[in-house]
Amino acid sequence: MYKYELHCHTSEVSACAHVPAEKVVEYYASQNYTGIFITDHFVCGRGIPGGLEWEKWIDKFCSGYETAKSAGDKTGLKVFFGFEYTCYSNNGTDFLIYGLGKEWLKSHPEIMDMGLRQGLEFMMCEGAFIVHAHPYRESSYIEMIRLLPRHIHAVEVKNANRDDTENGAAEMYSKYYGLYRLAGTDNHQGGQQKRFCGIKTELEINNPSNLRKIAESGNYTLFDEMR
Repeated sequence: MYKYELHCHTSEVSACAHVPAEKVVEYYASQNYTGIFITDHFVCGRGIPGGLEWEKWIDKFCSGYETAKSAGDKTGLKVFFGFEYTCYSNNGTDFLIYGLGKEWLKSHPEIMDMGLRQGLEFMMCEGAFIVHAHPYRESSYIEMIRLLPRHIHAVEVKNANRDDTENGAAEMYSKYYGLYRLAGTDNHQGGQQKRFCGIKTELEINNPSNLRKIAESGNYTLFDEMR
């Protein structure tokens, strides 16, 4: 049985994360995970940070993943690329994007000027597998809960940093619209995290696109574990 983390951040890229990529990999490798997806925050609609050229900014954005991938190659932990997509004007409505890599991002700077729906539609047409992350998350900075069931493939129904009410509502959302159910820790703390969520499956992931095939097969279970 293979064990995977689908939602994880590095301090190299995600300002809200507290642990660098190498330490993240070190922890997951020590817990006998087969692989993890690095899904650092990618925010559109507010300009490129630091005034960098697009390609240089994408190089910086991918640095957390690349450092984690290098560390994973040494420990035997598989590390895959993804990103958590947010439009600045829709702050708090987040989507995990799998299957689009660094070169795709470099080729499509226009996504920075797309609205939320347009961006999701475009990435879906480009082959992305899209998961609505913690759709019922509540916080002081989130103006409202937004659901886009026609623009996603799956729902994160177990998120280790959300409570049973929020995760339970996400579960009902997925069932009502017939969307795939997935889970992730949303780890910003590495080994200091106390609760972990993800998937276990008999199917091995060799590249990010395999995640969609596993979801479609139904050959997986969700886990929710305390450290």
